[in-house]
Amino acid sequence: MGMKRSAIRVLGVAGGAAVALVAVAVLGLPGLAPAQQPSTPAAGAPLPAGYAGAEACKACHEEVDQKFAATKMGRLFLKHPRNTLERLGCETCHGPGKAHVEAGGGRGVGGMISFAKNDKTPVEKRNAVCLQCHQKSARLFWQGSQHESRDVACTNCHKIMEDASPKFQLAKETVIETCGQCHLQKRAQTMRSSHMPLREGKMTCTDCHNPHGTVTPTLLKENSLNETCYSCHAEKRGPFLWVHPPVQESCANCHDPHGSNHEKMLKLAKPRLCQQCHIESRHPTEPRGRSFDQARFVFGRSCTNCHAVIHGSNHPSGNAFKR
Repeated sequence: MGMKRSAIRVLGVAGGAAVALVAVAVLGLPGLAPAQQPSTPAAGAPLPAGYAGAEACKACHEEVDQKFAATKMGRLFLKHPRNTLERLGCETCHGPGKAHVEAGGGRGVGGMISFAKNDKTPVEKRNAVCLQCHQKSARLFWQGSQHESRDVACTNCHKIMEDASPKFQLAKETVIETCGQCHLQKRAQTMRSSHMPLREGKMTCTDCHNPHGTVTPTLLKENSLNETCYSCHAEKRGPFLWVHPPVQESCANCHDPHGSNHEKMLKLAKPRLCQQCHIESRHPTEPRGRSFDQARFVFGRSCTNCHAVIHGSNHPSGNAFKR
């Protein structure tokens, strides 16, 4: 009995289902049972009522079946199903097809979901088919998200029946092209001279946004716009002795993260950008017909000739954001 109690203390520290199984097998402890595993379908098991099976679909849709069989989902559903739902093959997503087969096939026959652009099935019902498997991780906040509330279908962004992209079964080859189907203005901004390295393939839209839903505005992955920027630009986070209020409020007060024709993705050229907040009374900024003392506020790096550390300063006398 003493040996069993000692073993139980060790097991309690280690934890886990595998350790619990060892306790049952070796020590014969009552009341411990292995965790339930997903039911693996038996080969040749009968299909539920109303289902015809993937072979019946293949008889008419052979070309489509060949494309689907080459995808990740197709290899899983048709060759190595992990549970009863996946064993249904084509009918896992399209619904029971026995009535469709018995009626001789045809568009709209048998009440199946086609996922085509002219499919009259409500978007919410079509998305529910995908969410019966894909409902965790990045999709936890899909309900109520901007895309869900605007009736965006999963199949607007993803292509299930064939491999159009190297990863994620996207509708287009890349994330930028997929998002660019709707967000035309943002895609055009990435073509500007000053831009994030999206075109170069060093980052994608999903580095900042979660298209499946978040608890923040504009589907940002972090709690705020600034926190999203700080995930890469950590040196701008601070804390600083002297804080620049517009920077603390939002990086987008000065920068356009999707692209700009001004340096460092600034919304306006300097000094006009600074003059949105700072009046010209102390530093006249007209270069024509003035002395060098006045023109120097426009030439070169403009305001940042003197006010260099505009994101925040730790200089003892740096309330004006000097070096």
